[in-house]
Amino acid sequence: MSTEFPMPFLHHGHTGLMLEDVSLDLIAARFGTPTFVYSHAALADAFGQYEQALAGSNARVFYAVKANSNLGVLSAFARLGAGFDIVSGGELSRVIAAGGDPAKVVFSGVGKSTAEMLQALHAGIRCFNVESAAELDRLNTVARDSSTVAPVALRVNPDVDAKTHPYISTGLRNNKFGVAFDEALALYRRAATLPDLRVSGVACHIGSQLLDPAPIAEAAEKILGLVDRLAAEGIVLDHIDLGGGLGIRYRDETPPSVAEYLAPLLRLLQGRREEICFEPGRSLIGNAGLLLTRIEYLKPGMERNFAIVDAAMNDLARPALYDAYHEVVAVTQHDMPAREYEVVGPICESGDFLARGRSLSVRQGDLLAILSAGAYGMTMSSNYNTRPRAAEVMVMGKEVHLVRVREPVGSLYALESRLPGS
Repeated sequence: MSTEFPMPFLHHGHTGLMLEDVSLDLIAARFGTPTFVYSHAALADAFGQYEQALAGSNARVFYAVKANSNLGVLSAFARLGAGFDIVSGGELSRVIAAGGDPAKVVFSGVGKSTAEMLQALHAGIRCFNVESAAELDRLNTVARDSSTVAPVALRVNPDVDAKTHPYISTGLRNNKFGVAFDEALALYRRAATLPDLRVSGVACHIGSQLLDPAPIAEAAEKILGLVDRLAAEGIVLDHIDLGGGLGIRYRDETPPSVAEYLAPLLRLLQGRREEICFEPGRSLIGNAGLLLTRIEYLKPGMERNFAIVDAAMNDLARPALYDAYHEVVAVTQHDMPAREYEVVGPICESGDFLARGRSLSVRQGDLLAILSAGAYGMTMSSNYNTRPRAAEVMVMGKEVHLVRVREPVGSLYALESRLPGS
């Protein structure tokens, strides 16, 4: 595997930049741009790192569907044996369509509707991660009315600073997620009295893009204390869900390896009877994907030079939303001086940028690879400016599989209608 790039299996070949054994230039010629390109080898390798680190432990990996919900990606993880962490009924439908087992699904999220609860109960999911007292009451009513028993865990907010971007920090007391730690014991006591619920576990998730295992270890210690106090009162749990959040390298970050991240947690959990659950997303798929785009125009300016590409903030929202960094690499190398460019899209917003101040040796019409775009790329994309969403392909060695066709423009207004008489 290459170490030059944050993405494994990405390397320079005789025909330019390649992912696994396929030229990105050939992918663009065949499928057009912009296109998300995923490496099956990379996602399988990332999943294998969790499997190896957890070998011999009573533990299971639930892939966080929100990171990338393409059916090709989900089916790959299902075949590898993953469970799935979902946050909507739509994600549950995707998991089932991809061949995932509903019995390996946990349902998180602060705003589950009655219809979503019914859908999940009928599908037979593993557990609901309940995030409020009101949700607990609603789920009990829905389970009673449908003559089922709902397995539940409370998502407990441990009030631990994840030391990440504020928008992706979820474990502080001022966040919308979970039940306050100080209120969890009383709510568990109440849940244990509700006849149409089965108290199954406890869950927590403190944030995303974590680069230090210390905060999640701190959260785990607090959660274990709660679990032991519950057991002393006769409320015995069968699983402990510690969420996901392990970060990846986008630029110069040095995230811990999967084994390094899990080691302090596994030491804490050694010898426990409960199954331990993890919900990684970004660390499984983030560096397995890139966004392939073509330069439409090079526009020199008095203060800045612009490389205007055919991808935009509607395709990859992270730079505009979080000021996030994604490495940009020219697919074809030129023997010419580099210039500094703002890599921007055609959307009518000043915030429509994919990268700022990048040194590139490029010409009009060249291809660029926006790296580390496998997570929160396509799932956060939109049709702003009536732009069709990108195609998606999966590379498997020398083979390329189209896993999502590019949207035709007509599909964007197919569900709309003109006013009568117009």
